[in-house]
Amino acid sequence: MRLFTLPSLLALIAFTSALPASAPPKPLPLLVWHGLGDKYDAEGLRTTGTIAKKVHPGTYVYYIRLDEDGSSDRTATFFGNVTEQIEQVCEDLKQDSQLMGGDGGMRVDALGFSQGGQFLRGLVQRCDGLSVRSLVTFGSQHNGIAQFQICGDYDFVCKGATALIKGNAWTDTVQSRVVPAQYYRTLNDSTGLPSDGYLEHSNFIADVNNERTVKNETYAAKIAALEKFVMYVFEDDTTVIPKESGWFAEVNATSGDVTPLQNRTIYTEDWLGLKKLDEKDGLVFKTAPDAHMELKQAVLADAFREYFGPETREKHGLVQQLGSYASGVVPSLQDPSWWAGWAHELQEAMGVKEYL
Repeated sequence: MRLFTLPSLLALIAFTSALPASAPPKPLPLLVWHGLGDKYDAEGLRTTGTIAKKVHPGTYVYYIRLDEDGSSDRTATFFGNVTEQIEQVCEDLKQDSQLMGGDGGMRVDALGFSQGGQFLRGLVQRCDGLSVRSLVTFGSQHNGIAQFQICGDYDFVCKGATALIKGNAWTDTVQSRVVPAQYYRTLNDSTGLPSDGYLEHSNFIADVNNERTVKNETYAAKIAALEKFVMYVFEDDTTVIPKESGWFAEVNATSGDVTPLQNRTIYTEDWLGLKKLDEKDGLVFKTAPDAHMELKQAVLADAFREYFGPETREKHGLVQQLGSYASGVVPSLQDPSWWAGWAHELQEAMGVKEYL
């Protein structure tokens, strides 16, 4: 093997920098799942999509919904079987040609608000053919809730759901019909471990958190395969109880003591792939100011800039590297091993059969 001579290299760099610039890479499509009492066509949610497109022009935003009618979609945030809802969403995504890649799979980013965050995570874990790069959640309940939210005075849909839950949370009727009950989580007062009723009857959260004796290895593999899993907790959140659920933390209801994720068995035994993801710096814990879902546009825009947008490609990176060298940013010319590696990369990227 002969290395490039310096004049040949510099000539080639000048040549590549003079080539017409290729089209900028397209941002990954963005899935957005709204929270309890919201609907997919709400003005606030559409504003979120507008921000995503402003930060990364060309972003295709898919607003997850369970019905094309906004009012019915809102009702489905209170009533429905979450397992069936996730199955429906998975099938709906596969029907959208703008999400499907040439290989028949889907490569996307995902944004979840409140309960939409844990439902998106369930989608990541359960939907075949779906590959998510970055999952970002705001005010979600990844470790479930200990109390149900207070309904507005005239929110009769919410009040109806809450009335069904009282004293009946672990019945099959409630677990297959009332959405918030399916991420309700209770502990044994004596042991501090998940209660038997929860483990036996929870239709959603006990399963997607791999808390039962038999673990689903696919769930752990899907979470570990994410590039980033970013969890925002609202500093003044009094709607999600406990708010630390958004970070997979365990909270003692009596003392208020918080056990962070890294000190819990779900992490140390890596039931869900979170430890493996953390070891590659893919697990991110963040806070957002204010109360539940009082989300500032600047916070959203910062998240979009950092975690969404085009997917980095190696060849695209090499072209950028060439451009920087042509501008005078050249690494040490005294290191033959660097030149050998760089020449090999260049050969592969340009399809050159032999070194010059």
